[in-house]
Amino acid sequence: MDQIFPGLGPYFWWIIAGLLLIAEMLAPGFFMIWFAAAAAVTALAHIIYPQGWIGEVAIFAVLAGVAVAVSWRFVTASWATKSDQPNLNQRHNGLIGQTYPLMEPIINGRGKIDAGGTVWDVEGPDLAQGARVKVVGTDGMKLKVMAA
Repeated sequence: MDQIFPGLGPYFWWIIAGLLLIAEMLAPGFFMIWFAAAAAVTALAHIIYPQGWIGEVAIFAVLAGVAVAVSWRFVTASWATKSDQPNLNQRHNGLIGQTYPLMEPIINGRGKIDAGGTVWDVEGPDLAQGARVKVVGTDGMKLKVMAA
């Protein structure tokens, strides 16, 4: 195999880097540039220390993997945007920590409260109607409560 591919050479890796840069410009996203950088570094590595095609491919694979892993960390960190309204469209999460009187008694672990004009199903210890409960968590659209 080494006789068929004595070495891909720096020109091959420069061409690959150029093609990947063109692909990066044509396609939305910020992904191909890391492979292009790995190909460019592989070309430089071949100029400094020539090796066979297996070494070149191994260098490219390792550099591409590291570049993608590092870039992925920064990309996912940028996706975690901070919101000034973290409970938007998750109204039930905004009720955690609040206390309300029971609209219906909790019997067999289930009851109802009226929180801000909305009737919510609650789960918690059996309590009489009118007892105050504190919302301690959510389970889907049910609120978990305990005696306040």
